[in-house]
Amino acid sequence: MIKHITTFLAISIFIAGCGSKQKSKESIMDKDNAVISTKFGDIVLEFFDDIAPKHVESFKLHAQNGYYNGTTFHRVIPGFMIQGGDPLTRSDDRSRHGTGGNAAKYFGIGTESDESTWDLPAEFSPTPHERGILSMARSQNPDSGGSQFFICVADARFLDNQYTVFGKVVSGMDAVDAIVSAPRDARDNPNDRIEMKVRLEDKK
Repeated sequence: MIKHITTFLAISIFIAGCGSKQKSKESIMDKDNAVISTKFGDIVLEFFDDIAPKHVESFKLHAQNGYYNGTTFHRVIPGFMIQGGDPLTRSDDRSRHGTGGNAAKYFGIGTESDESTWDLPAEFSPTPHERGILSMARSQNPDSGGSQFFICVADARFLDNQYTVFGKVVSGMDAVDAIVSAPRDARDNPNDRIEMKVRLEDKK
């Protein structure tokens, strides 16, 4: 009898847990916007769930879990873009900035038991890389997007169909312009840290 009750309780807890996770995922995906707070002001992002659902989900999960908080915009190139989202930028070792980051969950790329290897499959689309576009950084492998993202400060159509566009800035381009104008070193890393804090919110 005790064994049966224990089994029933275990099943009940499992079902309840699954329901909580499902509800949590749904609540995350229901959030229309993300807000990146910086010392230069807030940058409000709107997502393109229809063309890059995996990238949007990964970004939102990272945002919800605080993954981006305390990371920096570690690469700024005037006339091109600002890049951030690497957890290694929390370190003072600038030589490692831009080399870290992974997807927020297993999307079929990497080793499922090792989250440090998780990458995002490419979700290329005809959506143009125009000023204000949010896109995912990657290595030479198309299926190597992790957590690092970039925001275009000018049109960059040469990136079209080669990088995954998954959102755009709807407010705060003045902050983006201030970030890209920051004094930087030879590796385009701002001399002074430009940290971010990211949260999700409903569209206003």
